[in-house]
Amino acid sequence: MSTKVIQETLDVKGLDVTVRSTGDENDYLSLTDLAKAKSDNPRIVIANWMRLKDTLDLLGIWERLNNPDFNRIEFDTVIKQAGHNAFTMTPTKWITTTNAIGVTTKNGRNGGTFAHVDIAMDFAAWISPEFRLYVFQEYRRLKTDESSRLNIEWTNKRMFASLNYRIQTDAIKETMPSHLKGSKLEGITYAQEAELLNLAVFGTTSKQWREQNHNHKTGNIRDYASVTQNLILSNLEARNAELLHDHVDRDRRYEILWNLARQQEKTFEHHPTVQRLEKDSNSTDITT
Repeated sequence: MSTKVIQETLDVKGLDVTVRSTGDENDYLSLTDLAKAKSDNPRIVIANWMRLKDTLDLLGIWERLNNPDFNRIEFDTVIKQAGHNAFTMTPTKWITTTNAIGVTTKNGRNGGTFAHVDIAMDFAAWISPEFRLYVFQEYRRLKTDESSRLNIEWTNKRMFASLNYRIQTDAIKETMPSHLKGSKLEGITYAQEAELLNLAVFGTTSKQWREQNHNHKTGNIRDYASVTQNLILSNLEARNAELLHDHVDRDRRYEILWNLARQQEKTFEHHPTVQRLEKDSNSTDITT
C-alpha cells in the first residue's frame, strides 16, 4: 500500500505554496511555487539557486545528517565542479546523481520541485530574507492550526532548530582551514559539529540513537526531540557559531554548550509558554 500524502496550501502574501506531508514531520514545500515570487519561470530560478556552491554545501550537509544512502562519492565530484561558469544543476540531476531525498520532483497535476522544510526555508531566504519570514510565519500558522490536516502535534518544535541551521554552517565554513575546503574532510567537519550539539543536548550521537531506536524508520534524532530540546538546540547552534568565530577549541566548546543546555533545561522547565507547547505536543522525548 502506498503512503498517504497529505497536501495543504500556504497563503504567502497572496502566493499559493503547496505543502506535502506523509505525517512523519518531514514536510516538503513546493520550490516551484516559492520561485514564482521571483520570476514567472520557476525552473530557471531553482536551477540558478542549485548551481551555487553554497547551496550545494547546504544540501550535502542536510543529506549527510538525514540520508544514510546519500552518495558521498558522487557529491564530492559535483562539489568540485561547482563554481565553474559552465556548471549547471537541476533537481532531477541532483537526485539522480547523489540519491538525494531532501529535494524531490513530482510530475503531473500539482507537480513540480519540492524540498524538505529545512531546505525550502533556505531557498526562501535566498529569494529574500523578508520572504523567508513570511513563509515561516505562514507555515508555523498552518502547523499550529487545529483545523489543518497536517500533523497538528508538531506545534513549533522542529522549526526552532532549523532557523539557526544556516548560522552554524556558515560559521563552520568561515573558520574552516583552507586545506579542508573541497575535501572529504569538509563534510566530516560539518557532521562533527552537528554531533557535538547532539551530545550536548541529547547526551548521544545520531548514530547511537539510530542503533537504539530501530522502530523509528523515518526521521532522525532531532525529529523526535521535544519542544524544549529543539529550542535549546536552536540556541546552542547560535552560541556555537559565536564560539567558532572566537576560535574556541572543540573540548572547551562542548563544555560551554553542555553547561548552557543544562541551564536552559532548568529555565524552560518553569517557562509557561514552553510548557504549554510541551503539553500540546505528543512527541517522543529524548532524555539526556
